[in-house]
Amino acid sequence: MPTQHVPRPDGLPFPRVALVLQGGGALGAYQGGVCQGLEQAGIRCDWIAGVSIGALNAALIAGNPPELRVARLREFWETICMPAFLVPTAVAVDAAVDKLGGSARKVLNAFNAWRAVTEGQRGFFVPRGPASWWADAGDPSRASFYDTAPLKATLERLVDFRRINEGDTRVSVMAVNVQRGNLVVFDNQAGPHRGQLRAEHFMASAALPPGFPPVQVEQQHFWDGGLVSNTPLSLVLSDEPAEDSLVFQVDLWSARGALPTNVYDAQERAKDIQYSSRTRLITDEIAQRQRQRRLVRELLERIPAGKRRDDPVCIAAAQAATDRRFRVIHLIYQDKEWDGLSKDYEFGPLTMRDHWASGLEDVTKSLGNPHWLELPPEDRPFVTHDVHRR
Repeated sequence: MPTQHVPRPDGLPFPRVALVLQGGGALGAYQGGVCQGLEQAGIRCDWIAGVSIGALNAALIAGNPPELRVARLREFWETICMPAFLVPTAVAVDAAVDKLGGSARKVLNAFNAWRAVTEGQRGFFVPRGPASWWADAGDPSRASFYDTAPLKATLERLVDFRRINEGDTRVSVMAVNVQRGNLVVFDNQAGPHRGQLRAEHFMASAALPPGFPPVQVEQQHFWDGGLVSNTPLSLVLSDEPAEDSLVFQVDLWSARGALPTNVYDAQERAKDIQYSSRTRLITDEIAQRQRQRRLVRELLERIPAGKRRDDPVCIAAAQAATDRRFRVIHLIYQDKEWDGLSKDYEFGPLTMRDHWASGLEDVTKSLGNPHWLELPPEDRPFVTHDVHRR
């Protein structure tokens, strides 16, 4: 029997629409463009899950009313893409370099990455200084190259955490317990942190060592969830009880790339592979699981109804054999000619705007395929799409 759905305000035939945001530092501006495209299309996400910079973007989206989300995201990125102390690169220089492109962009990006390392980024992080790097201060919050206290102030200025904890949008971010090594989910609607999320939970998800210090939540210390898994896609797709879902998976690292011909490019490629978190593998596994569930359901239909009602094994099998359907739209950042090893900490304003524009372009192209927003057929319960896939 076809699943009955309560109509959504945006007209989509799914009871759940989820936005999944991968980690990737400065590349996270791409996710801002995706959010803008979804807002312009009137699509409302019921669940936002993120890791690292994706967790920070999730806080900005869920922590503001729809009409302010894009503006708050833009304000956040315009803030953190300025150097912490010195005068930023002149706008005129950015414009001139943008016209030159190619090698000129590489030089400007390298300069901006150097400034991030030496100066930090405004409203985000500042260096502690070499003297504190090696000293054992006996304080875990100082075990890092940079201090992220400015980030806490920025989040508390731009995010309404009461709205996150009391709102209808589910928010989940992942972090790693430093001492236990376990991946932990901070969720505003489930688990021990229900209704209690604050800036520290989102900062914990983005605390990548040794650059950033662990963040204390209650009596435990946490690091960036990307150390274990850089995408919460499995969390969303494996949720029980399952619902027919449309998932926008926004990746900042591409698992596919060119064969490196030098050591510098080899390091960049290794970073791509490490942080792409094998998104394709996750979707392939979920698709296989859905096919198996459909097979179990078809086998159950061959058993007499009376037997199915009374047999504990049949009852358990029926609960596992969900008929839910998923459609996953992949939005994967594509490297530019001038990107390099420092692309995740190159916070130049020009690069940020390029990333943002790429995200907006990709989601606009994706939404330009109306059948991608339709409920998958019963014989294909799990379908994926990617505008860059050939």
